[in-house]
Amino acid sequence: MPMAVGPYGQSQPSCFARVKMAFVMGCALGMAAGALFGTFSCLRIRMRCRELMDGIGKTMMQSGGTFGTFIAIGMGI
Repeated sequence: MPMAVGPYGQSQPSCFARVKMAFVMGCALGMAAGALFGTFSCLRIRMRCRELMDGIGKTMMQSGGTFGTFIAIGMGI
């Protein structure tokens, strides 16, 4: 199957490359939001030191993975 060529001769990214890029961008955005919300929620229940870092990290990973997955599914559709 021939590759689609853009207006200046460069090839377009594949579908998998677009989905992968959307997942990475969604993951980065979700992790940033998770850092904000995780910090506030952990400080609200008075976590300190190691508990605080673990709680923020867990929230960042959860929200990053979730948001990245939804954005990747949307790009695939």
